[in-house]
Amino acid sequence: MYLPDFVNHSNSNGLASLEGTGSSSSRSYVLRLLFVLLLFGGVSVGQSPFDGSWAKKVGERLPDGPLSYSLTDETLRCSCAIGGIEIKPDGYDHKTSETAYWDTLNVQAVDAHTFVLIAKKVGRTMFTEIDSVSQDGNTLTQMVKDTTEEATVTIETQSRRLAAGPAGSHAISGTWKAFKASRSLNGSLIKYTCTKDSFSAETPLGERYTAKFDGNFYPVEDDPGHTMVSAKLLDARTVELTSKRDGKIVSISRLSVAPDGNSIHAIFENRESGGKTAFDFEKQK
Repeated sequence: MYLPDFVNHSNSNGLASLEGTGSSSSRSYVLRLLFVLLLFGGVSVGQSPFDGSWAKKVGERLPDGPLSYSLTDETLRCSCAIGGIEIKPDGYDHKTSETAYWDTLNVQAVDAHTFVLIAKKVGRTMFTEIDSVSQDGNTLTQMVKDTTEEATVTIETQSRRLAAGPAGSHAISGTWKAFKASRSLNGSLIKYTCTKDSFSAETPLGERYTAKFDGNFYPVEDDPGHTMVSAKLLDARTVELTSKRDGKIVSISRLSVAPDGNSIHAIFENRESGGKTAFDFEKQK
């Protein structure tokens, strides 16, 4: 449900889309969105400081580093959070290295300032990204629709141009740096319930899990990436969560409830990219 900031940008990571914020980084988008799901657990008998509904206090996380594109009539090359891709922009589905959330990519230039990228898994559309460059060529707006779940999550990212592309290439060509990103509310909320033995989490999109504090991994239901979660109780206000996919550890997150019980500070380590990010959430009344 992502990520990614899908094409994130992600990781997500389910999608935006595409972890994370927009731009070609769906995996990052999907990992980030899954991270929100994995973030919450309970640790005490009776009412837990984690119990309730939570929302991110700040906007969507921006992609790490610059994003690089080169688009001609023959090839789209992209070096970004989704990884290095090279594909013909002919509007057809092309097989790619399979990930948990897509196995084909489809790229088509709409006009001199806009192109569309569609990611599918077994024929099903998972992420759709529309990238549009302003008439002056200095601002890139990327709108990602994450359709990995029944309800669509949207992520919008705006970037400034750092360098121009080769003469005669599409307006998207060049290097960009994101400066603003936002996500629809349904992709930023979570509700969970905790007991002394386990914790449960559920998003408005339908993803949910119940994990016992026994060191075993438990499935995230309704996740097309088939993520598994293991929970470890560190103290009364701190939980560490480990997620894996296809038998491989993909992330470790640690969350701590503030003394006043109104916010959570979380640290997310992406084992796939090697990055580490901090998030803050506030309790919903």
